[in-house]
Amino acid sequence: MTSSAQLRLMSDLKAIKVEPPEGCSASPLSDENLFVWQASVMGPVETPWEGGIFSLRVTFGEQYPEKPPRVRFTSEIFHPNVYSDGTLCLDIIQDQWSPCHNICSILTSIQSLLTDPNCASPANPEAAQLYTTNKKEYNRRVRRIAQKSVEGL
Repeated sequence: MTSSAQLRLMSDLKAIKVEPPEGCSASPLSDENLFVWQASVMGPVETPWEGGIFSLRVTFGEQYPEKPPRVRFTSEIFHPNVYSDGTLCLDIIQDQWSPCHNICSILTSIQSLLTDPNCASPANPEAAQLYTTNKKEYNRRVRRIAQKSVEGL
């Protein structure tokens, strides 16, 4: 029997295939498991992230869409709102979660977070400190990571 989470994930998959958000893609890692997805977000144009392609793992639970998925960068990232293990500190996948969100809105939010970090509650204090005190150096580090993100492709 198909669970409501599986039905919703099939609907999300169809939505991202039919109308993917610009610079974002996602799909299940395997046909046998709808609950673990590989996603990628391209660095927004005219930002230090431009040209980068950042990979993520999105893990949905049986409680989806009532509960948010776990989202983690699997590629290197240097950002005030990303923990060292790649886990994101992002309100829409935490305390501001709503079942109206789907994979498209999550990826769009992540892409916008790249260029508009919330330094008030940093997951990476070093990145937040650099972002607020030495934006030039922060941008230089981000550019280096963005360039590295495509070298292995």
